Amino acid sequence: MTIYDFKIKDYKGNEIDLNNFKGKVILIVNTATKCGFTKQYDELVPLYKKYKDQGFEILDFPCNQFFKQAPGTSQEIHDACVMRFALDFTQCEKIDVNGKNEHPLYRFLKDNCPINTGKNIKWNFTKFLVNRDGKIVNRFEPKENPYSFEDKIVELL
Repeated sequence: MTIYDFKIKDYKGNEIDLNNFKGKVILIVNTATKCGFTKQYDELVPLYKKYKDQGFEILDFPCNQFFKQAPGTSQEIHDACVMRFALDFTQCEKIDVNGKNEHPLYRFLKDNCPINTGKNIKWNFTKFLVNRDGKIVNRFEPKENPYSFEDKIVELL
């Protein structure tokens, strides 16, 4: 099984087959608009713009599990991110990343990441880096700003 075996939904509820991202470097992030780490969008958006033409993608999964810091519907969250950050990468439906209702993709990411940081997602803005072959190569914790691992993204591109 690879990440390409999963289907996700965008913020409108439309199904997206992850096969559509084959051959791309993907950063998968659980986000929240009312979190102290929300300012990381100020790095995620420019990184995406800088490298998208080289095959870089970001999949943004809003998550309300951590002190309810992602309030509103998926559409409301998307609209706020577009207005505030000029977000233009793939934003998905709001999901759970831990527990009995966790999204199957997140179960797979946690179970198959070579970086052992514990199974559960600890907070918003945990980031998984996936190479062009769909292999999870790294996990970055919330305190790790996207610019701090830009070199790892460039290596995979």
